[in-house]
Amino acid sequence: MSITTDLRGALRLAADGTIGLASLVEALHQRIASPPGVKGAADGRTSGITGFVYRSVRGAARAVGVVADGSLALLQQLRPAAAAPDSPGRDAAIAALNGVLGDHLADSGNPLATPMTLRVDGQALPLARAALAERLPSAGPQLVVLMHGLCMNDRLWQRRGHDHGAMLARELGVTPVYLHYNSGRAIADNGRELAGLMQRLLDAWPVPLERVVLLGHSMGGLVARSALQQAADAGLAWPQRVDDLVFLGTPHHGAPLERAGHGLDVLLAATPYAAPLARLGRIRSAGITDLRHGLQGPLPRGPRCWTIAATLSRQAGGLRDHVVGDGLVPLNSALGRHTARERALRIPRSRQFVVRDTGHLDLLSSPEVAARLLQWLGPSPQNAPHPDSAAPAA
Repeated sequence: MSITTDLRGALRLAADGTIGLASLVEALHQRIASPPGVKGAADGRTSGITGFVYRSVRGAARAVGVVADGSLALLQQLRPAAAAPDSPGRDAAIAALNGVLGDHLADSGNPLATPMTLRVDGQALPLARAALAERLPSAGPQLVVLMHGLCMNDRLWQRRGHDHGAMLARELGVTPVYLHYNSGRAIADNGRELAGLMQRLLDAWPVPLERVVLLGHSMGGLVARSALQQAADAGLAWPQRVDDLVFLGTPHHGAPLERAGHGLDVLLAATPYAAPLARLGRIRSAGITDLRHGLQGPLPRGPRCWTIAATLSRQAGGLRDHVVGDGLVPLNSALGRHTARERALRIPRSRQFVVRDTGHLDLLSSPEVAARLLQWLGPSPQNAPHPDSAAPAA
């Protein structure tokens, strides 16, 4: 991505922000000018000279955005070599932006929206057999696809000098591939796109596959579940090739911090003068909002499901397990437990693991988690590949 592309995206987002802020202030102005019980505009818009001023602000912001976008597009064509540094820092900033505003970036065609790709070493993989074989000459028969969480990217699997994918490659000889996606989009939308992408990856894999593992951290686990379900519903073949699905801190039944944000929305909307300010509380992407209740429905059929949960508590049974969990996800949510029998995921206890005195992001660097992954995914009789997964890729 070029520097001018980054600037185009930033300026377009700034213009969108100006328009949104002007509408917010106008709605607040109108609400104060027309207190409860007094007839006023129902759409939050003012009239007369006041309304003209607000319309002018929005119009100017749109005009500036269009002119800047067009000018920078021309500059990009004239100087295509002006490349932005492809750095981990820039990737992290773009990933965070996509997590918070990713649905808006995608819907508005903003060039800062992250397209879904499968990557290795921070570079997208070609999904044609010959090109993939050239790009991954060491591709083996055991594939692990790692899926990051909210506001993160594929490079952030590297934490404190450790990367679960690289560790599994070193210890077990698997080939790790990393999903890179816009975590601000709805989980169902990302799941639908991933369903097609996984079919293309397995079709293009250059050697016969013996084992396929999906490893999802946080939201990544929900995206994997959604992809498997939607692929099965669409009649795609690849879900039958997946042997194991591993969750790290996945909020199967939701994350309370998102519920708290929703509660703030409700409180603001219930107060007449503060109701317009509830729009600020809604500056959260569809992806974040989806975390409010996690995913409904059972686990996908076929793959063995394993789950690792973290808790900041050092002792079992404390309040912190049930309320705080790993700081973002409560213990029961990460383990798939639920008081309603129909919502419990019923993952066998032998396939559950709890790591204590550990935060949500520390799951990515925990030696205990690494050891458990090696135990679960290493060669053993109970973990032998499914018979149908040994068939050559199409």
